[in-house]
Amino acid sequence: MTTDTDTTAGGSPSGNAIRIAYSPCPNDTFVFDAWAHGRVPGAPALDVTFADIDVTNGMAERGELDVLKVSYAVLPWVLDEYALLPCGGALGRGCGPLVLGKELGLDLTGRTVAVPSERSTAYLLFRLWAAEMVPGGVGEVVVMPFDEIMPAVRDGKVDAGLVIHEARFTYRNFGLHNLADMGRHWEDTTGLPIPLGAIIAKRSLGEETLRRLADAARSSVRLAWDHPEVSRPYVLEHAQEMDPAVADQHIGLYVNEFTADLGEDGYAAVRGLLTRAAAEGLVPPLGPDALAFP
Repeated sequence: MTTDTDTTAGGSPSGNAIRIAYSPCPNDTFVFDAWAHGRVPGAPALDVTFADIDVTNGMAERGELDVLKVSYAVLPWVLDEYALLPCGGALGRGCGPLVLGKELGLDLTGRTVAVPSERSTAYLLFRLWAAEMVPGGVGEVVVMPFDEIMPAVRDGKVDAGLVIHEARFTYRNFGLHNLADMGRHWEDTTGLPIPLGAIIAKRSLGEETLRRLADAARSSVRLAWDHPEVSRPYVLEHAQEMDPAVADQHIGLYVNEFTADLGEDGYAAVRGLLTRAAAEGLVPPLGPDALAFP
């Protein structure tokens, strides 16, 4: 998906605006609506770029933009330059990625599987699941935009697909079956919430600005909760023709108490995922203070 840009409600962003990229998905537009439109008192203006998670992960690795919504899976590669904000992201329960196929009970040994990104949390969860549940190993892994995965499985271009976002509500419309729930496997084996998307900001902005950004994100979330009808036009404008009821389900699932504050369980989930992934050789190991917020 190509990126596109938006600006604050006041028109073109000033030179002092914070350059931010997040997805057009309902959870992100819901979370950032108040901030993006100047309704968070004292918050810096935003210069918004919309991009899929695979694109923002790449932006983070190249050090582009001030603030980014990325996969937690990319953190080990970017935490030298970026700090993890303790709010604004996506963790939860019962909201993990699914593996879908045309045939119920399909054995994935040697099968071609489409994934949304090799640097995505979904992919890490999939690899950790497959290491236990597909002892013969899956076959070729093909990266494609998340919105192309279900049509590819339906049309037989790949054997199975790892899906995220609203696909968990709509896969039956494509005649597909849920082969495995990565989030359920994670929760059953760890007892922790599922870490999906993180908000990161450049450390070079300085500790005071980082704290202002975290306060602004937290305030934007709370304003969205207090006045959900205000964010609705922004959400539906960018929801890619999504049914409004599905958009509401999406928000209800991915915007929760962990969005307002990671808290002890949230940080434990993030460190747990990245520690297990490092033990499998999927990501570099984290330093002891890598997740600490100024």
